[in-house]
Amino acid sequence: MKYLKSIFAIVLVASFLVSCESKEGVDFGNLKDGDTVGTTFKVTFEVYGKTIRPAGTEEEGTGHHHIIIDDTFVAAGTVVPADDTHIHFGKGQTETELTLTPGKHTLTLQFADYAHRSFGGKWSKTITVNVE
Repeated sequence: MKYLKSIFAIVLVASFLVSCESKEGVDFGNLKDGDTVGTTFKVTFEVYGKTIRPAGTEEEGTGHHHIIIDDTFVAAGTVVPADDTHIHFGKGQTETELTLTPGKHTLTLQFADYAHRSFGGKWSKTITVNVE
């Protein structure tokens, strides 16, 4: 019986440690893949494992968000373009409002450094939204 209690305690501690693993990457705070939204909708951004700092502020482990509409992540080390489909949040913003045409659209949240250089696929997340 003492042996079983020890095994149970080890399993319990191991489960706790796994659940406490630090998550790294980005996520949409208020949207999930497949959500249906209106033509104008709010988007919130989250980051785990790095700290948000405005563009131009060089500091290890920091960066800022970008949203890429109807395209995929930007390769690591590549500067995220600034155009109608690559939206920069260089002031350190953690939310925005988007207006899109009706239909299916992909949204890619991309984290990048102080010079807008992408941290790559690990620091991105793509979802599809249905715009009504």
